[in-house]
Amino acid sequence: MLTDRQRLILNAIVDDYIRSAEPVGSRSIAKRGGVGFSPATIRNEMADLEELGFLEQPHTSAGRVPSTKGYRYYVDHLVKLGEVNEEELARVRLFLAEKMNQMEQMIQHAATILSNLTNYTSIVLGPETFSNSLKHFQLVPLNDETAVAIIVTNTGHVENRTVSIPKGMEISEIEKVTRILNAKLAGVPLVRLRSRLYSEVGQELGRYVTHCEQLMDVLDDALAGEQGHHVVLGGTTNMLTQPEFKDVDKVKTLLDLLEETPTLLRLVSSLPDGIQVKIGAENGHQAISNCSLITATYSFEGQALGTIGILGPTRMEYGKVISLLDVLSKDMTRLLGKWYK
Repeated sequence: MLTDRQRLILNAIVDDYIRSAEPVGSRSIAKRGGVGFSPATIRNEMADLEELGFLEQPHTSAGRVPSTKGYRYYVDHLVKLGEVNEEELARVRLFLAEKMNQMEQMIQHAATILSNLTNYTSIVLGPETFSNSLKHFQLVPLNDETAVAIIVTNTGHVENRTVSIPKGMEISEIEKVTRILNAKLAGVPLVRLRSRLYSEVGQELGRYVTHCEQLMDVLDDALAGEQGHHVVLGGTTNMLTQPEFKDVDKVKTLLDLLEETPTLLRLVSSLPDGIQVKIGAENGHQAISNCSLITATYSFEGQALGTIGILGPTRMEYGKVISLLDVLSKDMTRLLGKWYK
């Protein structure tokens, strides 16, 4: 547990290092307004913070820089969410106010606006499901207990999943379920299948099919398959302007990762919903062990639909980036609800 003085000094060091990219010394902290401690006192506290693993001393410099542990404590306990200034907010609102019928266009704009406002690299995961709709659904019994649910999309993609059949359900009922689903759901975007299942299909199934409640659980599972995503990047070369990435080999490793779409997709899509901050080695990949990744999800009808994220050096403006992602993800969620209601 850090003392109030240690928290104040750690906060000052992180803030200074974010701005300068240079190791921070005790004298520069002492000159800050609101600190109120002598350089000697600050030096002692910095030594203690280093011993506790919150700071590191690069080379023989007298100054310190935050460690991954220091950044993590800063993000979890000290960061002040930055005010997104009116000009930046206006740019976000402007692009969202323009009714863009193509999901791809919105994703491209989101990636561009984020990279321009932060000078970091933006990563946006978007769904392919608004352009993909259900063409045909089939429920094929394998035995008395299981069946194969087959989903065919308008693009010709076929997905099948093995599901359990409610005990005692007759073949004739399964055929009736298939007819009802195709009548009600054909042409519906994949992302809306599960909500339509409850809003439009459930009541009708209840009139014609026994075991309706158990069947709804089965159908919900069948329609909850993995949705396709694609990755859009913005400001890929922005990292080249950061002092941390002057090393050619380090930059090449990072750029190689950004070109590996499956790897990038796994890194980002595996994160939980909401705002997430991964610092340095927490990212679990050597290529971005000196980076921080901040992500936020946007949703449609209560279902997480995609992710927007910022990849930058660990010396990142956390407060500003978190605030910006929060605003943008909420506005994207709101706009999607208006477009596709």
